[in-house]
Amino acid sequence: MKNFMIGQYGHFDRKKYERDFRKGFYGIEACLLPAEEDLRCLQREAVANGFQIGVHFPLRAGQAKLRDALFMHPDEKVRAEAFARIVDELDYMREIKPAYVLFHYPKPVILDDRVDWQNWRFADPSDYVFESQYPLAAFEEKSEQLFAWLKEMGEKYAFVPVLEFDALNRYVYETDVLEVLLNKYPKIKLCLDTGRLFVQQKIDPYFDAKRVIQSYAKYAWSLHLWTMKATDTFAYNHFPALPECTAEQGWAPIADYLRIVRDENPDVKIMFEHRSDLIDDEQLNICYAWVNQLLPGS
Repeated sequence: MKNFMIGQYGHFDRKKYERDFRKGFYGIEACLLPAEEDLRCLQREAVANGFQIGVHFPLRAGQAKLRDALFMHPDEKVRAEAFARIVDELDYMREIKPAYVLFHYPKPVILDDRVDWQNWRFADPSDYVFESQYPLAAFEEKSEQLFAWLKEMGEKYAFVPVLEFDALNRYVYETDVLEVLLNKYPKIKLCLDTGRLFVQQKIDPYFDAKRVIQSYAKYAWSLHLWTMKATDTFAYNHFPALPECTAEQGWAPIADYLRIVRDENPDVKIMFEHRSDLIDDEQLNICYAWVNQLLPGS
């Protein structure tokens, strides 16, 4: 379980930390901490117990209207503000020396016009743009600019830049634009979110989650691991991955996803982005043991 992680989102939750974290885990991913004391608690525990801190941008809460930085926005001013905001946050977190900093990509999300997105959650209308308004050439140009900039920032501030897939359009899964950039800038990694990938496949008839995992697992730094159930409705959001939650019952095919990852990238970090409060202690142990069995390198 040396590559396992838990999250601390919204505040440093000591009860969750003491229940969910295990000796030997790789670390904790922090996001939207509201107070200086939350960060200090996290720092103290990391030093005392020898684990790494990762950051899901932004580290601090209340710094901007939107959580995510719109670093691929068509408007140059908005894009410049996004980069400036990231630099401000990187300066702030220098002393905690995060192993990696994760950003949602692409931002704004580029949506396939052919798909009904009403079941995808967006914080604000500025969080997305439709493919018909954002040509492939613009995606390629702004992605290249982003990768070059993140490489520079990663070297300057000594962190691994990680891009977590948000909703994806065919620029990502039907062209080689992103794969070319990942090979050109090998220090930039990806995060694959099992729940997001599953939900997109359920609402987007053109999207194949397993194919995307197969294509991009080799570039992944981490998996955000959680499941949910999709029948006539979506239910059990951010539920822990358990062996009894099978695809035949409508749950995400987590075992299939992890087998693909195992074959492509067995050393990937597993960040349990689940609500552990939905299960008891025995089930949590089963969750960890099952994932460890499917990904023995973790």
